[in-house]
Amino acid sequence: MQLQLSILDQTPVRKGSNPVEALQESVELAKLADKLGYTRYWVSEHHNTGTLAGSAPEVLIARLGADTQRIRFGSGGIMLPNHSTLKVAENFRLLEGLYPGRIDLGIGRAPGGDRLTAQLLNPTNTFDPQEYVQQITTLQAMLADKPTPGNAEGKVRAMPFVQTQPELWMLTSSGESAYLAAHFGMALSYAQFINPIGGAQAMQAYRDRFIPSDELSKPLGNVGVFGFVSDDEQKVEEVRSVMDYRLLSFEKGRYDDVPTYEVAKAYDYSLAEWQRVLFNRQRTVVGSPREVKAKLEELAKSFVVNEIVISTFTEHAEDRTRSYELLADMFKLKQQQKELV
Repeated sequence: MQLQLSILDQTPVRKGSNPVEALQESVELAKLADKLGYTRYWVSEHHNTGTLAGSAPEVLIARLGADTQRIRFGSGGIMLPNHSTLKVAENFRLLEGLYPGRIDLGIGRAPGGDRLTAQLLNPTNTFDPQEYVQQITTLQAMLADKPTPGNAEGKVRAMPFVQTQPELWMLTSSGESAYLAAHFGMALSYAQFINPIGGAQAMQAYRDRFIPSDELSKPLGNVGVFGFVSDDEQKVEEVRSVMDYRLLSFEKGRYDDVPTYEVAKAYDYSLAEWQRVLFNRQRTVVGSPREVKAKLEELAKSFVVNEIVISTFTEHAEDRTRSYELLADMFKLKQQQKELV
């Protein structure tokens, strides 16, 4: 089977731009992805971060689906401990009613920001892993209309009633949640763009321990990575330099730092910082069409999956758009889509 590609949109706010323009860019990119043949379009949940505009995936998904026909939309992801389980179930049932058979509910347990913000989002959040497990149990039951203690044995129901269910995905970057995904019979997405170590092993552990559920009969996985492709060597250099600088800034807690290429190029890395840059490059796939195609195919092979989710950050919007166009052409996504119809 040919490699499928999907998009993770973290709604980046560019230097000199603003969240309104970032959100409009997401609308246009989603429409383009639908036409190009991408499989999924996921949006993320981040809080208290000025460089990312996506604080409410369920709201953004509702808008993005309006001008598209085929592509799946989902959360990459909803940070479940930040929310009421019932409200998440209702939000995504409503989305499934709007776009039947096209909604993915990806969940994670990271705060999507700092812990103080997470505490304000959900004052009852104790950050106890067992509470997260209980939320997953209740969420599955609510989406399937099954009685469980979490919904008072069926007395509380997630509305509206719809004939189909959103596809449930577990997100992980440490690999620990791979065991939860296997236990609950959910699909698994590994965030290589967060942690480049141990992902293939986590995916294998998931497959080995997978227990079929009513929603998923066999393991289903994908892997997410930062990616950029261009046939212009200078563009490749610019994006790689900015990504090097930006990922290091994130590690230092400078979440609102959006560098230009000139700033990134001029920065004098210490030896320790450069070691981190080299490590972080394992989180990215950046290069020419030939280089990127080979690296993505190798990544899919190592994870034994046939889908890769690409997240792209560029200084200029047109470079991001062109990268996704080149990727679609390289992997013949339109042709794949025609063959499935």
